[in-house]
Amino acid sequence: MRIFTAALATETNTFSPICVDRRAFEASLYAPPGQHPETPTLCTAPITVGRRVAREKGWELIEGTATWADPAGLVNRATYEELRDEILDQLRAAMPVDAVVMGLHGAMVAAGYEDTEGDLLSRMRDIVGSDVLICAELDPHSHLTAKRLAALNFAVYFKEFPHTDFVDRAEDLWRIAVDTLEGRVEPRMSVFDCRMIDVFPTSREPMRSFVDKITRIEKDDPEILSISVIHGFMVGDVPEMGTKLLVVTDNKPEKGAALARDLGLELFSKRGTFMVPQIDERQAVSRAIAATAWPVVIADVWDNPGGGTAGDATVILAELMARGVTSAVIGTIWDPMAVQICFAAGEGAEIPLRFGAKSAPGTGNPIDGTVKVVRLVKNAEMQFGESLAPFGDAAHIVVDGIDIILNSTRAQSFDPSLFSVMGIDPTKQKILVIKSTNHFFASFSKIAAEILYCSAGTPYPNNPATTPYRRAPKTIWPIVADPHGLNRGAA
Repeated sequence: MRIFTAALATETNTFSPICVDRRAFEASLYAPPGQHPETPTLCTAPITVGRRVAREKGWELIEGTATWADPAGLVNRATYEELRDEILDQLRAAMPVDAVVMGLHGAMVAAGYEDTEGDLLSRMRDIVGSDVLICAELDPHSHLTAKRLAALNFAVYFKEFPHTDFVDRAEDLWRIAVDTLEGRVEPRMSVFDCRMIDVFPTSREPMRSFVDKITRIEKDDPEILSISVIHGFMVGDVPEMGTKLLVVTDNKPEKGAALARDLGLELFSKRGTFMVPQIDERQAVSRAIAATAWPVVIADVWDNPGGGTAGDATVILAELMARGVTSAVIGTIWDPMAVQICFAAGEGAEIPLRFGAKSAPGTGNPIDGTVKVVRLVKNAEMQFGESLAPFGDAAHIVVDGIDIILNSTRAQSFDPSLFSVMGIDPTKQKILVIKSTNHFFASFSKIAAEILYCSAGTPYPNNPATTPYRRAPKTIWPIVADPHGLNRGAA
């Protein structure tokens, strides 16, 4: 067998002011054919898992480009077309192939392309023809479109949020692909539109039990090859935005459709109960000050670069400073210019500095103060599961007794190693302020005495009922109360 694999991914917050060009892909991950590292990243695990599968099977794996940009706003049109065509040209050169196995995200939007993954996959289908297997692993915070369903034989999405299972799902993807190529199964996709948009952390109920349930169904029923919840991405203002249930069966589409509908309506029945309750910055700081066990983690959930925001909000920092707190660490505030100034000043320097809150309204005000530059790290990285997440050149500064990490590459706070690589022991701090909605939980929950989820400022449109959508469907909950007509006795 000859198998082509590649990856092209980012997550687009169409409301974000941070546009994405080729430099953003190169800053996060750009690996030409054959140069992907052995360590997988969030959307490139099909490549690293594929290497092992190909070795074991004696198949030929033909690697194309693998690239990923950290979540932000619209992708530059020329950048998308250039990266897309680079991979398509590699596929043409690899022909004939028996299968195409892709790593994608599913929420990329480029200028002029509302459905980039659909565009890429349909062009791949045109190249390989109708008889060649095309499959992909994707992030559940994405959009499942008709164009993608038409181009794919099947897809597998991460089940966990935090996305701790991206390697496991790549294993599932390849298991189904191998069984298909060797004639044991015939994958068929069935989809149910839940007509809702919500946030579904699997680290708590009721989503924890729901994911455990669909995992048991997969294990117990050999005709069910895969079940995925496509969470949707509420700040992707595109026509097919929303939560969907995908069931992949062994040529049992009617069975898959019935199961997808049942599971989808079960999910819909729990709408509005999934997200962790949140408090504002005043409550969060008060509770952290009053705590008797440490560290207390304050998660700045809506200034999350993993959702496409800048990650430069200062609302919680300003509250800490106003209350005279001197036992807190902030990780991170994105400000490349301030980082550059700190690098020019050098470690140990004390300088006047303005930083933060430059990207958009609702992020607070810039902080002015005399800061001490404690530590400077070039090309800093933190752990994220089995991979490494770069946060660029970074500076550890202190202002008014508060330690702050300034970074030059936007990245959410995945892991406590964010602090340790900057010379800070996170386990010895009283208050850790991080920027993440839920990806932080898997690692920070191991060291935190308490976790506070804080809604501070308005960097991210987090209420779909009031978000000024222009392209997204208006017939989903919570924009409308009863999109399925369940109260009228009809589903």
